[in-house]
Amino acid sequence: MGVQCEYVITTAKRTNRLNIRATKSEKRLLEAAAAREATTVSDFVLESACTRAEDILAEEKHFQLPPDRWKAFVSALDRPIQLKPRLRKLFSEPSVLER
Repeated sequence: MGVQCEYVITTAKRTNRLNIRATKSEKRLLEAAAAREATTVSDFVLESACTRAEDILAEEKHFQLPPDRWKAFVSALDRPIQLKPRLRKLFSEPSVLER
């Protein structure tokens, strides 16, 4: 298991260090979770932090595109709705949690 962050190239050598301080209980919690995922605490913390960072950055509401990409984006938004019968069927069935 490696860090799957979009901004991290998993084959790149990690040369930058991050230092954090934690309470004993926080450290034990992270160690237990990392062990459960069969990974190191460093990889667990880095993957968790990157995932959270990507979620936060994805919430940005302002973005810029070159004119040709903007036109394609607006065109995709303006396309008529495409009905997806298989998707409709899937959503009409009870979920695995409801069975």
